[in-house]
Amino acid sequence: MPARERVIAIVDDDQPLRDALQRMLISYGFQVLNFPSARALLDLQAFDRIGCMILDIRMPEMSGMALHEHLIASGHIIPTILITALPTRSERERAGANGAISYLAKPVSERILLDTIHAALEHEGVGARKTVTGRVVPGI
Repeated sequence: MPARERVIAIVDDDQPLRDALQRMLISYGFQVLNFPSARALLDLQAFDRIGCMILDIRMPEMSGMALHEHLIASGHIIPTILITALPTRSERERAGANGAISYLAKPVSERILLDTIHAALEHEGVGARKTVTGRVVPGI
């Protein structure tokens, strides 16, 4: 399936942010699913449709990092962009070690997010965890 036909999943407990990201991505022609929690995404069980995930790191019950790790352990290798309002060096290193595409600080620049999504979609389905962009929070 061509990259533009793949769905981008947004998982964030902040509804206004989720909705804003969804509107922006739809305006660029992407198909988007948005979820208020990791559990909501896991309940969908349609991982083959997802070309890229944007996950908030800090959410109740299951963090975005834990969701990413759970999906990998379950054999679902989906390019993942982790976003956070409170970036730390240890989280950045953990994200990179676990094959996240990128680790970005909120508020996320529209241009950087779009570039990162395009890079993720170009590399999705490669079958290996791989960091395709060096975009991380500088100075952490």
